[in-house]
Amino acid sequence: MSASEVQRGSSTTTEPPHTQSPGAPRSFGRVKAVRHGAKVLPEHARAHNRSLVLQTLFHQGAMSRADISRETGLTRVTISDLVAELIADGFIAEKGVREASGPGKPAILVDLDRDGHRIVGIDLSGSESFIGAVLTLDGDIVVRREVAAPATEDVVATVVALARDLVADSHAPVLGIGVGTPGVVDDRGVILTAPNFGWAGFDLESALEDALGLPVLVANDANAAVLAEYTFGGAGDDVILVKVGRGVGSGLLAAGQPLRGSRFAAGEIGHVTVGTDGGPVCVCGKVGCLEAWLSVPALTARLDAVADRDGILRDAGERLGIALAPVVGALDLSEVVLSGPEELLDGPLAQQAVETLRARTLAQFHDGVRVRMTAQGQDIVLRGAAVMVLSGQLGVS
Repeated sequence: MSASEVQRGSSTTTEPPHTQSPGAPRSFGRVKAVRHGAKVLPEHARAHNRSLVLQTLFHQGAMSRADISRETGLTRVTISDLVAELIADGFIAEKGVREASGPGKPAILVDLDRDGHRIVGIDLSGSESFIGAVLTLDGDIVVRREVAAPATEDVVATVVALARDLVADSHAPVLGIGVGTPGVVDDRGVILTAPNFGWAGFDLESALEDALGLPVLVANDANAAVLAEYTFGGAGDDVILVKVGRGVGSGLLAAGQPLRGSRFAAGEIGHVTVGTDGGPVCVCGKVGCLEAWLSVPALTARLDAVADRDGILRDAGERLGIALAPVVGALDLSEVVLSGPEELLDGPLAQQAVETLRARTLAQFHDGVRVRMTAQGQDIVLRGAAVMVLSGQLGVS
């Protein structure tokens, strides 16, 4: 089923969309949120309500039609209509009857058809290899492939070949393909700049869609990673994820929504200068950028050259805290999640980052800021790519 078919729906109902309660999961679709009180067209209401039903089942599991009606606030007639439509579209399946607990006919349970579709995720952030996977709708990886990172001119062909192999291995209809890539990426999947690949203004999303004939969503790798942490990793609504590898980047959520910035460069903290004491020369030509202190190659080189391992790691953690303090203070973030080599980031580095954050922000509000490692390891971008597809195609996150 195409993306347009998923979003179109019927316009036979004029029931207004249900407003989610505070703290309810939200989707990360590309349509701007409707302001409170704005008039919603019936066809938009139906698309919203379809997504709301899918979202409810995604997070809460199998339930009866009456349960869904109570949970969403939509009428039973509307729910019956939507569930029938979603069963016909292959997104919901009946799962038998609930065990009877009293008189009356047992309720038939329905759930998201979690085995009915697969998602392909691709992570281009590795310095030596690209990783791809086939994932379930729950973000579980069922097939994984890894290919050597090619020469710059062969990147697109390599990604297309990897995606085709994964689609062939999916053994179920593919809902879409999500790609996490280094660089600044706009909301249409155009790579505004990715120096490592030699891309500037390159429409990667369209290039892949044309080659593969499937819906494709492309985002910055750190922005994909923070979506994975939100949907599958238990992160709160106000969080920054710092991804440390060959470079340093971050993804941001505020009030449960991604922050991309006016030029789609929100989270580009790697080239923020940290401290006034000079420091190493960065690849960008400046002196003392966070990336020059914290990237895996830079940090490993210093650890190899100096015996004081804890001192080096604490210094890097302090630099990270210096860079993050204004962001945490300005956005009132509650959590910092680190993604990268655990042996480098966890321990002295994370502890010093917490101490620096608390020393440089308003204690009354930010003493409780948490700094922690992600539990998703190297799969975080792949799983974030799956969230992109779930959100873009089904309105689920």
